[in-house]
Amino acid sequence: MILLFFLFIQNVNGQTQKVSQDSFSIFFNEIKTASQKNIGLWNKELYGPILLINPKTREVFANEPDKIGVLKNNEGVYSGTLPVDINIANTAMNWSGKRWAMIMLPLPQNKENRIGLLAHESFHVIQPSLGFELNNTENNHLDQKEGRVYLRLELEALKKAIHSTLEKESKEHLTNALIFRKYRHSLYTDSGSHENSLELNEGIAEFTGVIVSGRSKDQTIAFLTNGINDFFKNATFVRSFAYHTIPVYGYWLYNKDKNWNKKITAKTDLTDYFIKTFNVNIPANLNEIVKKIAVHYNGSTIIEEEIKRDERRKQLIAEYQSKFVDQPHFEIKFEKMNVSFDPRNIMPIENKGTVYPNIRVTDKWGILTVENGALMSPSWDKISISNPTEMGDQKVSGEGWILELADGYTIKKDETNSNYLLVKKNQINN
Repeated sequence: MILLFFLFIQNVNGQTQKVSQDSFSIFFNEIKTASQKNIGLWNKELYGPILLINPKTREVFANEPDKIGVLKNNEGVYSGTLPVDINIANTAMNWSGKRWAMIMLPLPQNKENRIGLLAHESFHVIQPSLGFELNNTENNHLDQKEGRVYLRLELEALKKAIHSTLEKESKEHLTNALIFRKYRHSLYTDSGSHENSLELNEGIAEFTGVIVSGRSKDQTIAFLTNGINDFFKNATFVRSFAYHTIPVYGYWLYNKDKNWNKKITAKTDLTDYFIKTFNVNIPANLNEIVKKIAVHYNGSTIIEEEIKRDERRKQLIAEYQSKFVDQPHFEIKFEKMNVSFDPRNIMPIENKGTVYPNIRVTDKWGILTVENGALMSPSWDKISISNPTEMGDQKVSGEGWILELADGYTIKKDETNSNYLLVKKNQINN
């Protein structure tokens, strides 16, 4: 089973970026030059096979040829149409005998943002060779009120830490950030290890992008700050928080030790590592301390906002529970699944799985495109959508979803509960 996820990349003011053939060569040269300049970051070449893809047309532009003849050479840029069974995402993927960095077009218009994005995904290409696992563990506790409160407080403290000009002041904010973090971990079983898994994956990748981007100190501080402020607007934090925690800790530490990232492994607990490296003392009475220091980071407003959000969240969960669990629905089991989705607006439902408002699944049975919600099971072995309203031999659709069936598959209704199931045609009478 291959899991992909992506973040939508938007240009400033929502402008459409028109890209010429020469521009693609420039983009490839930018990341190649930046990679060579920063080869000491991981002591490994970051620049490698890259696919830039128009998600609407599936037109792809690459810096290298493929091995199956999809891409045609045009003055050093290789272009073609990506096969329909491949999901489009900002990710690393194995295709046509190579491991590629895949990035959706349009790229950011800002050069540093563009290089940072390409570097992030290029890190995922070399990530296994560095010993880091590809792990996108969900952190459902960060959709809970307390989890969100103390993540927001941690990030507010980190913003103040990187803006502080005095070493003592910066250290104080950094210490408070880690106190909020440790307290959050104390509230939810295994939350520290779950967060750590995603931070070792996406957090380290984003840190790499920040360093390779070539921004000045002021530009980096502004980028990290704006990123956190934009992150707070996301519907959920469960899969995207790592893009904003580790880059700040990592950048702060990088200014003191250029080799810190090469001292960690896939088994490193980043929280403990930062506490030890920053020489931070975590008090025993965390419950009392967090209440006192929260006032310095807009704590009362954050708590008030999260109480209101939690009320809306519970209402939405009840609606999803009714739609995908209690009422008749369509259940599709996976065989060899590949999936892409937007991680910014997912909704965990305790013990039932996670609702993905927008998701695309490819499998042996065909292609499922959802634009109005689907419930992924906790074990990622099946997905539930609303019952179909239109059924054909090769295309089935319902409220906000379309299923394109492969040969040999059909759907049938379970008369005992009115649910629909996806089955192989030769199993209908079994």
